This record gives sequence, C-alpha cells and structure tokens, in this order.
Amino acid sequence: MELIDITLIWVGLVGLAVIMYVVLDGFDLGVGILYPLLPNEQARDHMMRSVAPVWDGNETWLVLGGAGLLAAFPAIYSIFLPALYIGVFLMLAGLIFRGVAFEFRFKSQRYRHWWNIAFAGGSTVAAAAQGFVVGAYVQGFEVEGFTYVGGAFDWFTPFTLFTALSLVIGYALLGATWGIMKTEGETQKWLYGATPWILGATAVCLFVVSIWTPLTQPTVMERWLEEWQRLWVMPFIGLVSTVLVMWGVVKRSDFMPFFSAIGLFLSAYAGILASKLPYAVPPQITFREAASAPESQLFLLLGILFMLPIVLGYTAWTYWVFRGKVQHSGGYH
Repeated sequence: MELIDITLIWVGLVGLAVIMYVVLDGFDLGVGILYPLLPNEQARDHMMRSVAPVWDGNETWLVLGGAGLLAAFPAIYSIFLPALYIGVFLMLAGLIFRGVAFEFRFKSQRYRHWWNIAFAGGSTVAAAAQGFVVGAYVQGFEVEGFTYVGGAFDWFTPFTLFTALSLVIGYALLGATWGIMKTEGETQKWLYGATPWILGATAVCLFVVSIWTPLTQPTVMERWLEEWQRLWVMPFIGLVSTVLVMWGVVKRSDFMPFFSAIGLFLSAYAGILASKLPYAVPPQITFREAASAPESQLFLLLGILFMLPIVLGYTAWTYWVFRGKVQHSGGYH
C-alpha cells in the first residue's frame, strides 16, 4: 500500500469527474442559457433535440465527483456544505427545473413558452450557482480546525458574482459551438453569427478573473510569478484556443469551434487548480489533511475503478449512437 499514493489517485479521479462534468454538462446548460436569445421556436427545437439524448448521462459525472469527494475527502464535505448550502440548493433546483422541462415541453403546446422559461431559467441558475461555488473556492473559506465558521452568505461577494457571470457566459460559448456542430440551416447560421460575441465576452471575463484573483490573493501572485513560471503555458493554451474558436467560425468549420472551446475551458480549469493545489479548502487545509483513512480510500478505490470504465463506456457509446446532425422533424424522445 505504501508503494501507491492512494490520496493522489483520488485527487486525480475527483479532478477527472469534475472536468468531465464541467465540459459535458457545460454545453447542455449553455444550450438552455442561449434559449431566450435563439431566433425562433424551430431553432429552440433543434437545440433541445441536440442535447436531449445525452444531458442526463452528462450529469452522471456530477454524481461520480460528489460521491468520490464524500468518500475520499469527507472533511471537504463537512466544510463546503455549511458554507455553500444556498448555492448547492440553487444548483439542484435549477437542474430539476430544466430536467422537467425536457419532458413536458415536448408534450405541451399551449404552455410551451412556460417550459421554455423553465428550461432557460433552470439552466442559467444552475450555471450561476456553479460559478458562485468556483468563486468561493478560489477566494477561500473561514475555518477553525475542520469546522466552517463563516456566515451563510460569505459565498456572495463581488468576486464570486463575477465568476458566476463568467461561467454563465462560458457555458453559453460551449452551447453555441455545440449547436454549430449539431445543427444546420438557419439555426447554425444564427449560431455562427452569435459565437464571436459570446467568445469576446468569455475572453474578457477570463482576463478580468485572471487579474482579479492574484491581486486579491498574494499567495496566488507569488506562485505564478516566482514559484511556477512554467504555468504560463496555460494562458498561452487558452489564447491559442480562443483564436482557434474564431478561426473555426470564420472558416465555417462544424467541429473546430466546439473542440477549441473545450481547450479554452481545460486551460482555465488547469489554471485554477495550479493556483490552489494542494489546498482542498483554501487557504489552509490540504487534500492530504482532508483525506479519509487509507484503508477506506483503498476499499472505495476498488469500487470506483470498476465503475469508471462502465461510465466512460456508456458515455462514449451514447455520443457515438447519436452522432451527426439533429433531424429537422420529429420529437427528441
């Protein structure tokens, strides 16, 4: 057991589950965020059809990451939940609203506009709540020992408000580029026109967050300027990804904008982790301090290593079965 760093393996597994959720559920939340802006009801039908076969499978990664965090790092749960009760509740409420809208919008004609609002509102609230959580993690928590001693609204600050706005816009970029890949005709044409504006807003948000974070936290400034200067490759990857998204739009590529937008998200995610690791609960509790007993981690690891290939397998199989453009007619069930 001493030859294997089980805690480090769990950090990798939880990190994988989080980024898989951010990317996969990010684009289908982004579709909902774009909903009120789409030009007509036909475009809304196309966009919902594009995510209907995969959205619930995407959320498997949220369950996997949350369960892994609870099992391997219970101290994180004991601090995060009291600190983020309201944000977690808003996220779950938003996910429920949009999930119900998938089912009822398809059947309803008379009240379809209300289900459109539920889908768009639920998607936006869920994305914003996740942005608040990310911002709260970056700005840190007030703890004594392993107990949260801050207030119920410490997560609501100008910085977290901006990170929430940034994530909503970023998810909209993923949704728009996903729509370019999955639709055609007037819907795709509208998305090609909207994507540069959303990309510009995303780039501005990432730039402001990148400047704001080290200015308010000297430890982050020190890490980027003095300790790990090689980390600057991440903003470079983000810049290249931004250019490739725009290049793909100009060239009317179906695939390049979406996969380049994923590259932009991966660079931002890596930048956040590099700024905060090894702290699980910034600014003082590391992942090793928050970890459960090695025996418990090893027992749970056997289970997760059995489940992970299954989750990866059915995720890949689902995307393969529903590959290609969405159809212009018919339902999405």
